[in-house]
Amino acid sequence: MDTQQNSAHQVSALNDLIRINNDRITGYKKRMIITLDDDLDFLFSQFIYQSRQNVEELTEYIRLLDGSPAGDDCLSGKFYHSWTDFRSLSYQQDRQTILDYCEYGEDVAKSAYKKAMEDKEFDWNKKIANVLLRHLDDLRSCHKLIKGLCDGTANAA
Repeated sequence: MDTQQNSAHQVSALNDLIRINNDRITGYKKRMIITLDDDLDFLFSQFIYQSRQNVEELTEYIRLLDGSPAGDDCLSGKFYHSWTDFRSLSYQQDRQTILDYCEYGEDVAKSAYKKAMEDKEFDWNKKIANVLLRHLDDLRSCHKLIKGLCDGTANAA
Protein backbone atom coordinates (compact mmCIF):
# COMPACT_ATOMS: atom_id res chain seq x y z
CA MET A 1 0.00 0.00 0.00
CA ASP A 2 1.46 3.37 -0.95
CA THR A 3 1.74 6.29 1.46
CA GLN A 4 -1.37 8.09 0.18
CA GLN A 5 -3.50 4.94 0.41
CA ASN A 6 -2.13 4.20 3.88
CA SER A 7 -3.00 7.73 5.04
CA ALA A 8 -6.52 7.46 3.63
CA HIS A 9 -6.96 4.08 5.31
CA GLN A 10 -5.72 5.48 8.62
CA VAL A 11 -8.04 8.48 8.36
CA SER A 12 -10.96 6.13 7.78
CA ALA A 13 -10.03 4.02 10.81
CA LEU A 14 -9.53 7.07 13.03
CA ASN A 15 -12.90 8.43 11.90
CA ASP A 16 -14.49 5.13 12.91
CA LEU A 17 -12.94 5.60 16.35
CA ILE A 18 -14.30 9.15 16.50
CA ARG A 19 -17.74 7.74 15.74
CA ILE A 20 -17.31 5.14 18.47
CA ASN A 21 -16.41 7.86 20.95
CA ASN A 22 -19.32 10.05 19.81
CA ASP A 23 -21.67 7.09 20.20
CA ARG A 24 -20.18 6.42 23.62
CA ILE A 25 -20.92 10.02 24.61
CA THR A 26 -24.49 9.65 23.38
CA GLY A 27 -24.92 6.35 25.20
CA TYR A 28 -23.73 7.71 28.52
CA LYS A 29 -25.80 10.89 28.16
CA LYS A 30 -28.89 8.71 27.65
CA ARG A 31 -28.02 6.65 30.69
CA MET A 32 -27.56 9.78 32.79
CA ILE A 33 -31.14 10.75 31.94
CA ILE A 34 -32.58 7.50 33.25
CA THR A 35 -30.40 6.76 36.26
CA LEU A 36 -31.31 7.99 39.69
CA ASP A 37 -27.93 7.03 41.11
CA ASP A 38 -25.59 9.96 41.76
CA ASP A 39 -22.53 7.70 41.64
CA LEU A 40 -23.43 6.58 38.11
CA ASP A 41 -24.11 10.16 37.01
CA PHE A 42 -20.64 11.15 38.19
CA LEU A 43 -19.01 8.12 36.56
CA PHE A 44 -20.84 8.59 33.27
CA SER A 45 -19.87 12.27 33.16
CA GLN A 46 -16.22 11.21 33.55
CA PHE A 47 -16.60 8.74 30.66
CA ILE A 48 -18.21 11.44 28.51
CA TYR A 49 -15.30 13.76 29.23
CA GLN A 50 -12.84 10.97 28.39
CA SER A 51 -14.50 10.34 25.03
CA ARG A 52 -14.52 14.05 24.21
CA GLN A 53 -10.78 14.14 24.89
CA ASN A 54 -10.33 11.08 22.68
CA VAL A 55 -12.24 12.77 19.86
CA GLU A 56 -10.04 15.86 20.14
CA GLU A 57 -6.86 13.79 19.96
CA LEU A 58 -8.09 11.65 17.07
CA THR A 59 -9.21 14.78 15.20
CA GLU A 60 -5.74 16.27 15.58
CA TYR A 61 -4.10 13.21 14.02
CA ILE A 62 -6.63 13.06 11.20
CA ARG A 63 -5.77 16.65 10.34
CA LEU A 64 -2.05 15.80 10.43
CA LEU A 65 -2.83 13.10 7.86
CA ASP A 66 -4.59 15.76 5.73
CA GLY A 67 -7.95 14.12 6.34
CA SER A 68 -11.37 15.39 7.33
CA PRO A 69 -12.57 14.35 10.77
CA ALA A 70 -16.01 12.85 11.28
CA GLY A 71 -18.51 15.32 12.69
CA ASP A 72 -20.68 15.00 15.77
CA ASP A 73 -23.68 14.30 13.60
CA CYS A 74 -22.24 11.14 12.04
CA LEU A 75 -24.17 8.02 12.85
CA SER A 76 -21.94 5.00 12.90
CA GLY A 77 -24.69 2.45 13.21
CA LYS A 78 -22.32 -0.42 12.70
CA PHE A 79 -20.65 -0.46 16.11
CA TYR A 80 -22.59 1.11 18.91
CA HIS A 81 -26.07 1.44 17.51
CA SER A 82 -27.52 -1.42 19.52
CA TRP A 83 -26.13 0.13 22.71
CA THR A 84 -27.77 3.50 22.09
CA ASP A 85 -31.00 2.24 20.53
CA PHE A 86 -34.53 3.13 21.55
CA ARG A 87 -34.55 0.75 24.51
CA SER A 88 -32.00 2.94 26.22
CA LEU A 89 -34.65 5.60 26.74
CA SER A 90 -36.86 3.31 28.76
CA TYR A 91 -37.41 4.78 32.18
CA GLN A 92 -38.09 1.34 33.62
CA GLN A 93 -34.46 0.27 33.69
CA ASP A 94 -32.90 -0.67 36.98
CA ARG A 95 -29.26 -0.20 37.93
CA GLN A 96 -28.31 -3.70 36.76
CA THR A 97 -29.81 -3.18 33.30
CA ILE A 98 -28.08 0.18 32.93
CA LEU A 99 -24.74 -1.32 33.93
CA ASP A 100 -25.24 -4.30 31.60
CA TYR A 101 -25.74 -1.91 28.67
CA CYS A 102 -22.67 0.06 29.73
CA GLU A 103 -20.54 -3.07 29.96
CA TYR A 104 -21.65 -4.09 26.48
CA GLY A 105 -20.84 -0.61 25.16
CA GLU A 106 -17.36 -0.70 26.67
CA ASP A 107 -16.80 -4.12 25.07
CA VAL A 108 -17.72 -2.69 21.67
CA ALA A 109 -15.43 0.32 22.09
CA LYS A 110 -12.49 -1.85 23.19
CA SER A 111 -13.07 -4.18 20.27
CA ALA A 112 -13.02 -1.31 17.76
CA TYR A 113 -9.73 0.03 19.13
CA LYS A 114 -8.17 -3.45 19.14
CA LYS A 115 -9.28 -4.03 15.56
CA ALA A 116 -7.75 -0.72 14.42
CA MET A 117 -4.49 -1.41 16.22
CA GLU A 118 -4.16 -5.01 15.04
CA ASP A 119 -4.97 -4.32 11.37
CA LYS A 120 -1.85 -5.40 9.49
CA GLU A 121 -2.63 -3.03 6.61
CA PHE A 122 -1.83 -0.04 8.80
CA ASP A 123 1.60 1.35 9.19
CA TRP A 124 0.73 3.46 12.24
CA ASN A 125 2.95 6.38 13.11
CA LYS A 126 4.47 5.69 16.54
CA LYS A 127 2.71 8.72 18.09
CA ILE A 128 -0.69 7.65 16.79
CA ALA A 129 -0.09 4.06 17.90
CA ASN A 130 0.76 5.30 21.41
CA VAL A 131 -2.40 7.43 21.54
CA LEU A 132 -4.54 4.49 20.44
CA LEU A 133 -2.89 2.26 23.03
CA ARG A 134 -3.53 4.83 25.76
CA HIS A 135 -7.18 5.15 24.70
CA LEU A 136 -7.51 1.37 24.75
CA ASP A 137 -5.92 1.15 28.20
CA ASP A 138 -8.37 3.81 29.44
CA LEU A 139 -11.28 1.86 27.94
CA ARG A 140 -10.05 -1.30 29.62
CA SER A 141 -10.01 0.52 32.96
CA CYS A 142 -13.54 1.83 32.36
CA HIS A 143 -14.72 -1.64 31.42
CA LYS A 144 -13.17 -3.12 34.53
CA LEU A 145 -14.88 -0.49 36.68
CA ILE A 146 -18.27 -1.02 35.02
CA LYS A 147 -17.89 -4.80 35.25
CA GLY A 148 -17.09 -4.52 38.96
CA LEU A 149 -20.18 -2.37 39.53
CA CYS A 150 -22.25 -4.74 37.41
CA ASP A 151 -21.07 -7.82 39.30
CA GLY A 152 -21.54 -6.07 42.63
CA THR A 153 -25.10 -5.10 41.77
CA ALA A 154 -25.88 -8.61 40.57
CA ASN A 155 -24.47 -10.15 43.75
CA ALA A 156 -26.45 -7.74 45.93
CA ALA A 157 -29.74 -8.73 44.27
